[in-house]
Amino acid sequence: MIPIKDEKEIEIMRQAGRILSGVMKRIALMVSHGDSTLDLDKLAEKLIIEAGAQPAFKGYGSGRNAYPATLCISVNNEVVHGIPRQNKKLQQGDIVGLDCGVKYKGYFSDMAVTVPVGKISSEAQRLINVTKNSLDLAIRTIKPNIYLGDISYEIQNYIEKNKFSVVRQFCGHGIGRELHEEPPVLNFGKKGTGPKLSPGMVLAFEPMVNQGRYEVEVSGDGWTVVTKDGSLSTHFEHTILVTKKGCEVLTR
Repeated sequence: MIPIKDEKEIEIMRQAGRILSGVMKRIALMVSHGDSTLDLDKLAEKLIIEAGAQPAFKGYGSGRNAYPATLCISVNNEVVHGIPRQNKKLQQGDIVGLDCGVKYKGYFSDMAVTVPVGKISSEAQRLINVTKNSLDLAIRTIKPNIYLGDISYEIQNYIEKNKFSVVRQFCGHGIGRELHEEPPVLNFGKKGTGPKLSPGMVLAFEPMVNQGRYEVEVSGDGWTVVTKDGSLSTHFEHTILVTKKGCEVLTR
């Protein structure tokens, strides 16, 4: 069952989305050559707590393999879930995926952007643009009574027309009282498949796009996902409410 949020829940999630969007804008503007990814992570945690929320990712999982940070910071060929480290410094020409979640009054919000470090290659910029545009296309497509697979198809079709590939092993998700709820939100698929969308559903759409092939693997730290062929990867995400007439982006 896909949870349907009532007006009270939606308003809390709006507030969570505003907090997260504000934090992410600050962090994205701070990204520069020589930055330690751990310093960016510490700043994000400070801003979230000052806003009255909690980091959603820190401690996610169980036992010794729980996620240790507030941000996921994925650089170049890292797709998602890159762990911030003090000795991991950003370099001119890098592309950096920033993924963050907050918990506010018992509800979650989730968001990701990919940003350049200084001047980047034209192909890296095109990869960023196509990934962002695919999420924008999904947002324009979302409305009640269409199949989730219709949106997945549009994302995949747009990305592959631009000669990039869609990651298959990771996807978006429902979100609300839990960080990950039903349904899985795939970035590839067929029209007329999956559940039909209804007002009150809140979904995290997050295209992950590789410059080369779509295959990925988890590195030795147990979290960081990298492209198998070493190619660049980008990631954008918004938490989105399905409304009676279309949708509302809660993290815009």
